[in-house]
Amino acid sequence: MKCKIIYGLAIVCLLAFGCSKIDDGSHVGPITLYEKVNGKWGLMNLKMVDEVAKKAAISPSEQNISSMFNYADFKISFNVDEKNEPTTYEVLGDVPPLFAPSGYWELSTAFQPTGQTPLMIYLYSDAQKTQKTDELRLSSVPGSNGEMEIQLNRTSEGTPFVSYIFRLTAINE
Repeated sequence: MKCKIIYGLAIVCLLAFGCSKIDDGSHVGPITLYEKVNGKWGLMNLKMVDEVAKKAAISPSEQNISSMFNYADFKISFNVDEKNEPTTYEVLGDVPPLFAPSGYWELSTAFQPTGQTPLMIYLYSDAQKTQKTDELRLSSVPGSNGEMEIQLNRTSEGTPFVSYIFRLTAINE
């Protein structure tokens, strides 16, 4: 009797679940960070950090320079092609350049890293991406809030002495 019940349940399960075909739609590629970084970004805040003073616990080691030198007008545009591959970037606004105001870009990885390796935005002067001009650390990846944070470090013999931290918000046009 037990065997008949188990056999009957197995047949019911096969009939109920074995014949249905789930249609998940057509395959699409995974969402990359390029899709999240793509677009025009406006400055919310720009902080300059004196890394030497910070390490020595000398105050003040940070200064908000958002309203100085026309940085309130700072905007940056990261562009991608139709395949969501990075192409050009451009700094907009009449601001003193902290890095090359235009060129080409790419990320250190197209997907969120899982380890301790920081996510970097590499800036280049050429389309072949062989002449790197700068590196920006992507310290806050854009998400549903439409904000991101990038950091530019200046070093001397491998030791950072000043950092610029850009808090950006997406500009929907």
